[in-house]
Amino acid sequence: MPGYTLVYWQDGEWFVGRLRERPDVFSQGRSLPELEENIKEALSLMEATDFQDLPPGYRVKELLVETG
Repeated sequence: MPGYTLVYWQDGEWFVGRLRERPDVFSQGRSLPELEENIKEALSLMEATDFQDLPPGYRVKELLVETG
């Protein structure tokens, strides 16, 4: 598994975080170690389902979008 950057914060009693390189992967835990385990599981689940529902012959194109 490649390295990822965990961005996290504390919200009340919960540690909440997401991966900088994969902002669609986020989780929470009651401690930082629990958050780390949960985020690894969330990443694993997301990677297992990425692109599974696309039809054969799909194409990928990079789209550059200027912001602000």
